[in-house]
Amino acid sequence: MADLSAFLDKAFENSSFEELAEAPVDALAGISKSDAEALKQALGIKTIRQLAEHKVILIAQAIAGLAASKK
Repeated sequence: MADLSAFLDKAFENSSFEELAEAPVDALAGISKSDAEALKQALGIKTIRQLAEHKVILIAQAIAGLAASKK
């Protein structure tokens, strides 16, 4: 497994990718419990998988990718 420890809360460093996908978003380094609650309230996002697959996130990534390809 890739070393993702720099990107994860310590409690999740030894989790499998499957476990991480279903982990709460605050398992990601830089996302606090209050950030996670805000994502839940605003967008209904509870897990890392839901964050990664959310239509708004996907649209934002597509726009940024297309913008970068025009440089």
